[in-house]
Parts: sequence; structure tokens; C-alpha cells
Amino acid sequence: MKSKFVKLFRICSSRYLLNNLIQFHVAASVEHNDTFRNLLRYPFATIVDIGVNRGQFALLARQKFPDSKIISFEPLEEPARILNKLFANDKNIKLYQLAIGPEDKASHIHVSKADDSSSLLEITDLQNTLFPGTSEKETRTIQEKPLDAILSKGDIKSPAFLKMDVQGFELQALEGCKSLLPSFIYLYIECSFVELYAGQSLVPDVIAFLRENGFDLEGIYNLGYDKNGRAIQGDFLFKNNAL
Repeated sequence: MKSKFVKLFRICSSRYLLNNLIQFHVAASVEHNDTFRNLLRYPFATIVDIGVNRGQFALLARQKFPDSKIISFEPLEEPARILNKLFANDKNIKLYQLAIGPEDKASHIHVSKADDSSSLLEITDLQNTLFPGTSEKETRTIQEKPLDAILSKGDIKSPAFLKMDVQGFELQALEGCKSLLPSFIYLYIECSFVELYAGQSLVPDVIAFLRENGFDLEGIYNLGYDKNGRAIQGDFLFKNNAL
């Protein structure tokens, strides 16, 4: 409960974020402020937001980096519609209504009762136990594509930042980004220590994959724990060791 009050206080401290909360009912992801405090020395030209949902992270990114181009991906129609309204007057944000993955194909997404917990992987009982109200309500068919089927290296102006929040689909989504990963100086990825989605990649898998592809772990933020003190998930910041 305390964290919710802190989040609301931070949003209310910004007229821009507060106006969007009131008008569109989208609460910016201000919990990522500590991350951006460490990154403000980079005037990011490009931000790629995979799993944008309604634009919670994009709102914060726009506040911190008002001149950056934000390229967003969200496969579900309802949150995508809200994001389009939210940024209707922003010429520097582009939304693609699809998922990023290793193949160009139609895929099934498991839609959660809380749409930001939806995943291309099946939602487990543990997910709903730890986060009540996130059980599956239906499945849908959506389009999945590799990132390089949408963007070229020339589209990703440097310095570039990639955020990924794909509910257990991290390793598959990273495979779909593999050819373009060298274009990014930082990656910011939500990862889990336990299996919230069936067959998902866990923290060690993601760290190992990114180490093999030239990225070092630089920070861990917003760690969440269960009632027994077991770490559940967090946001992991990786830096390109060639840039």
C-alpha cells in the first residue's frame, strides 16, 4: 500500500503525468525513476518499448526524454487504443500492434483479466496466487514478428535504449531482436526468478543470453518478493560492452 501512495505522490508532483492520469487513467511507471536518474547523461535519440501496454513506461520516458523517438509494440487492441489516444498529438511516437518474437507468424496470446499481465505463454496458478486478478480470461490470435522485420539499423538512431516487459517471453523476444541488439547502448528488461508463465525463461537464462551477445548486467531495480521473502521478479539493466 505504501508503494502505491509513493507512486501517486510522484505522479501528482508532475503536471504532465497527473494530467494524463486524470484524462486517460494511465498511471506512469514512476517506479523506474531511479533507473532513469542513472541514465540521464544519455540524451536517448531512440527508445524501443516492447510490451508498451497502455503507455505507462512511455509516459515516463517522454517526460525524461522529450525529444526522443519512441517506437512501441503492443499486440492487444484495447491497451493499444488507449496509447494511441494518449499520444495522439505526439509525432515522435509510433505504435505497432504486434508482438516481437523469433518468427513471423500468427501466435496465440493468453489474455489476463489484468491486460498488462497477458503473455504469449500460459499463465500459471502461481502468477494468479502472487498477483490476484491476473488469471487467464481468454486466448486470441495476434501477429508476431522479429524486430528486424519492422525496423532497420538506420531506424535506431544512437544513443538507443530498449525496454522489454513481455511477461515471461523475454528470451524469445530477445531472439527476435538479436540482429539489432548491437544498436542499443542499454536494455531494460523485467525478468522473473520463478515460473509465473509456463516454460518461461528465468533470470539466469536472460543474463547468460545477453552476456553471450555483448551485454553486461549493470543494475537491478524494483525487486518484488513474496510473503516469505523469496525474490519473484525485478527490472534488470544491461549495458552494451562494445559502446
